[in-house]
Amino acid sequence: MAAALPDITAILRDVLHDSALEIAPATRFDDVTGWDSMDLVSVVVEVECRFDLQFELAEIDRLATVADLMRMIVSKQARAAA
Repeated sequence: MAAALPDITAILRDVLHDSALEIAPATRFDDVTGWDSMDLVSVVVEVECRFDLQFELAEIDRLATVADLMRMIVSKQARAAA
């Protein structure tokens, strides 16, 4: 699961235009400085592109932390590989 963290960090840095942004799995999206709902949409779109995945709206609504996003990526990759 931790393998996705560098990619997620890079995506968040790009979306938020903050090259110094540091995140951890426990980071709550709402606690990131300058975060808003459009940032979540941008992050999800970038994750979908980078990992070749597609999220349902209900799944996006459940994303609160970086760990939530990491678990969702791993779960979707495992389903796609099966």
